Amino acid sequence: MMASQLQPEALATEPAKSLSQQQTQFFIPATASLHERRPRTLKHGDSFAVFDHSGDAIAGPGSPEGLYHRDTRHLSHLYLTINGSRPILLSSALRDDNAILTCDLTNPDFAGDDGRVAVEHDLIHLRRTRFLWKSAVHERITVRNFDTEPRTVSVNIAFAADFADLFEIRGMTRLRKGEMKPPVVGDADVLLTYEGRDARRRETHLCFDPQPQRLTDSHAAFEVIVPPGERRTLYMRIACERQELLPTPFSRQFLKALRESMQSLKQARARGATVRSSNALFDEVTRRSVADISMLSTDTEHGPYPYAGIPWFSTVFGRDGIITALETLWMDPEISRGVLGYLAKHQATVFDAAADAEPGKILHEVRHGEMAELGEVPFRHYYGSIDSTPLFVMLAGAYLKRTGDCDFIATLLPHVEAALQWIDEHGDRDGDGFVEYGRLTDQGLQNQGWKDSHDSVFHADGSIARGPIALAEVQAYVYGAWKAAEDIFSALGDSTRSQQFGARADHFRDLFDAAFFDAQLGTYVLALDGEKNPCRVRSSNAGHVLFTGLAFDKRAESIVRTLMAPASFSGWGVRTIASTEARYNPMSYHNGSIWPHDNALIAAGFSRYGYRQEAAKIFEGLFAAATYVDLMRLPELFCGFPRRRAQGPTFYPVACTPQAWSAAAPLSLIQSSLGLGFDVATSEISLQQPALPRFLQELRLYGLRVGDASVDIAFDRMDDKVVVKPLDRTGSARVVTIS
Repeated sequence: MMASQLQPEALATEPAKSLSQQQTQFFIPATASLHERRPRTLKHGDSFAVFDHSGDAIAGPGSPEGLYHRDTRHLSHLYLTINGSRPILLSSALRDDNAILTCDLTNPDFAGDDGRVAVEHDLIHLRRTRFLWKSAVHERITVRNFDTEPRTVSVNIAFAADFADLFEIRGMTRLRKGEMKPPVVGDADVLLTYEGRDARRRETHLCFDPQPQRLTDSHAAFEVIVPPGERRTLYMRIACERQELLPTPFSRQFLKALRESMQSLKQARARGATVRSSNALFDEVTRRSVADISMLSTDTEHGPYPYAGIPWFSTVFGRDGIITALETLWMDPEISRGVLGYLAKHQATVFDAAADAEPGKILHEVRHGEMAELGEVPFRHYYGSIDSTPLFVMLAGAYLKRTGDCDFIATLLPHVEAALQWIDEHGDRDGDGFVEYGRLTDQGLQNQGWKDSHDSVFHADGSIARGPIALAEVQAYVYGAWKAAEDIFSALGDSTRSQQFGARADHFRDLFDAAFFDAQLGTYVLALDGEKNPCRVRSSNAGHVLFTGLAFDKRAESIVRTLMAPASFSGWGVRTIASTEARYNPMSYHNGSIWPHDNALIAAGFSRYGYRQEAAKIFEGLFAAATYVDLMRLPELFCGFPRRRAQGPTFYPVACTPQAWSAAAPLSLIQSSLGLGFDVATSEISLQQPALPRFLQELRLYGLRVGDASVDIAFDRMDDKVVVKPLDRTGSARVVTIS
């Protein structure tokens, strides 16, 4: 079917839908606050787990807790008790590298038959040590007796698997489901099985060591006799598929899997440069950032791919993966290579209206659950994002500039050309020179930029804009794609095409400026609607125009001033929508909230145009916010209320954490503050007017690579200036400071 026959523009001009109709937009209901729960998360490959601080997963309406594999919850309930009571939580800690969750617990008062206290509290210590590896949770439970006499401790573990699809947990209702098969209970293992309507069998296999005294399809009970001062150990493995019962002791299996898990994370962290500073809190933030990106990255045949976030987005997202790769490119180019390879492999080649797919288009999202397989949600392989395709070309160009890897880019060239062709043939729906979106069916996403809430694109009076919509930042990405194409074709020896794309990009600046810059607003409008009327709204999108270099130099000061004015800059960061605008709501998802990745791109734009100090202010705001967050981990977003003295930011209830592009934001901000650039041909690392935020007196980068060489660099802030000093180097790397 041809694109013109699908008439996406007509579909995009539908009036606003009712609440029941909006459920088809797959929003996440805020029935429970993830921040209030502050869950403990683990991830490896296509599996992730969400637990409470005690290490349990408590089933109930709105609970996201459990063990998930490929968008299905394989464990919905896990609850440990001792002598019939829930232990008292002492502490709960996730290692800095995210490898191990450790929960320390103790006993409450145990009453005897006469009702009096038979065992006082704090005499029995339990330590739950847990990690996730190869689709299985491995756990060691150590019971230690600090009493002066032997104690018998009854340890009971309740469990259940609902095999719910992730979209059910997010709030969607299913009329028909598959069938739970009879559980199979062995001496020391239980197999729970679900036969989906997609004809796929999904299993949860629980194994215990030693053999429980009692084992049913929902409980494992142990009677543990612990002498004074001694400890006893129990092991449990919860796998998302049936696993062979090996004769090897569980203790050895546990330690072997733990070594493999930790070695894998260590190797991932070792690929990139290392950051150290004079600020211990900032070091914690960067360590967690690197660890979160390592944990969220799944190894594919093409290399590492950072899944978007836990719990709702632990899968491939095109836009999120590309932006995360751009944020970390200076530090670890392998992530960009993995993202490019995967997205090229899964680039659309045919029209598919249900998937919003057109030839050359780059993925928005991949899902593997039963609802996606059955078409109950359109996200099995879904292409409904307007920006992934130009961003893909931008990343290809940025990767080439960072690494000089012409051989790899040559293999990507057919995919780059297909993406560029999509921009011309399908992206620009009405031939006006701008790229617009309009979904191909009423099941697709209504808004297809990164601000994809149903009400995120509107006019000055608050009325919802009707499509097809041309977003300001999407035009910036298109410009960035053409500039990247100029570099790619030049590097591959095609000077004619290189010059053509360079000329297109230069001409596009005039076209964009005339249509999008609003002198009265002092910035670019949010978008053009289907009638080419500007959405005269001050938004963070304008910062992305600076990010790619589309803005004329004469516009930069006005845009920076507007974004840093109190209406936009809250003190924590730049709001998605200024507080002066009609739909401003600091508690909304996209209309007044603060997104770390958004701010990282804005800061990169500031830096590009020489506004290093303003970039440093954004850096300072986000770092200050991180110090108030559990585990020093920046969430997906937080509310846009103004910063107040001695108070932390206001948290958004269902924000994902960790979230890949948020985790990468502090790393991107380092590059923006330092004006860090690379020239592989000359083995040169450049620092354009480097600046450090006020919270950093000293910064050290170790193992910063350019080509086959690497260098360690020290940065010391002296008032408003930064002194740069190379510390050590291998190869012929040069460090150049440009004042």
